[in-house]
Amino acid sequence: MPASNGLYERAVEKSALRPFWHLDEARTFFVGPLERNSLHQHGAPVYLAGIYGNFRLRIQGGRWLSCRTAVIPAGVLHELDIGGYPLAVFYIEADIGSADQLVPLSGNSWEADGVLLGRSGEFSIMRELWEDCAGARWAGQALEDLLDFSARRASRGQDLRIAAAIDYLRTHSDELTSVTPLAKRVGLSASQFQRVFTREVGVPFRRYRAWNRMRVAIGEIVNGSNFTTAAHAAGFSDQAHFNNDFRRTFGAAPSLSLLDLRKLPSR
Repeated sequence: MPASNGLYERAVEKSALRPFWHLDEARTFFVGPLERNSLHQHGAPVYLAGIYGNFRLRIQGGRWLSCRTAVIPAGVLHELDIGGYPLAVFYIEADIGSADQLVPLSGNSWEADGVLLGRSGEFSIMRELWEDCAGARWAGQALEDLLDFSARRASRGQDLRIAAAIDYLRTHSDELTSVTPLAKRVGLSASQFQRVFTREVGVPFRRYRAWNRMRVAIGEIVNGSNFTTAAHAAGFSDQAHFNNDFRRTFGAAPSLSLLDLRKLPSR
């Protein structure tokens, strides 16, 4: 169970605050209480931060480890045990950076099975977003500032061909885009494209395509659509297809993080 640092924090941990999501072209962010996320893998690198204390992480079926922050590259199988406390989850898209760009956010860190775990790190902004009822309103600017901070400390160029492919997927999320025409579009053979895409993004093309569609569906739900409408808008065959892929991506049912979301206060 995460450690608390005082009566005030313990009161906020179990308060009536609701979770929220923020999505834009470059970033996906969630903050809210979570229990246990079974074995799953993401299509983008992610930074995790315990809002009030440590959480437990298990990588590819290994032993459970306790940390306050973590940077997990795309495609790494892992499990989480948060114990019902709020966790901040911050993904960045492959065309703006890799896991390297998130590394500066973690502090007093060590590496285990390709994952960076920290005893400290950046969680104060995430805590402010969680504790402010209007946090969803200013999350975009806060996350942009945080990325600007980390980008100055990370150095890795992006393959422009893969960036162009990701941009195409982003604007055609409802299509089941296949490898061959997309590879041709960016000037690569299908086999070259698959190899370069996996190297740059960290997961194969089909897995990232599913991640991209998942982001679209989440965005639809955040904006008020029901699960069925959101699933169809993102190109899933039905709600069951969306639910199954959500579990594979996040390790939990979508109802646990996508129902009873925080509403923005009126201006």
